[in-house]
Amino acid sequence: MPGFSSPPNPQAFNQQVWEIARRIPRGKVATYGQIAKMIPPPNGVEIETYAAFAPRWVGGAMAACPDDVPWQRVINSQGKISERAGAEKQRQLLEAEGIIFDAKDRIDLKKYGWSGRDEDIPQQPMLF
Repeated sequence: MPGFSSPPNPQAFNQQVWEIARRIPRGKVATYGQIAKMIPPPNGVEIETYAAFAPRWVGGAMAACPDDVPWQRVINSQGKISERAGAEKQRQLLEAEGIIFDAKDRIDLKKYGWSGRDEDIPQQPMLF
């Protein structure tokens, strides 16, 4: 399996990630992998390869997102904030939206997870 440190067309991929993240309602969260599954694999990238790399690509997109993207609402698959600069700020923003963390610093994805309904996702042809 070839390595993909970034998507074949990072600008197009990032735009799709940001468009999805903008649709996450206040008081809800989505995971990197959940967002990745909402975006079709780029042309020429096998499904298995895409599944392995796309959540990291989503993380990269969120690290570079514009100010109007609610970056704090995207978390890891364990229901946790990923360890990095800005983690405390992310927690503060989520708590201000009414999201409660448990004793192990996790968010209950069943309670606070965004459904990501298809009608909320931009429908576009593959941009890759």
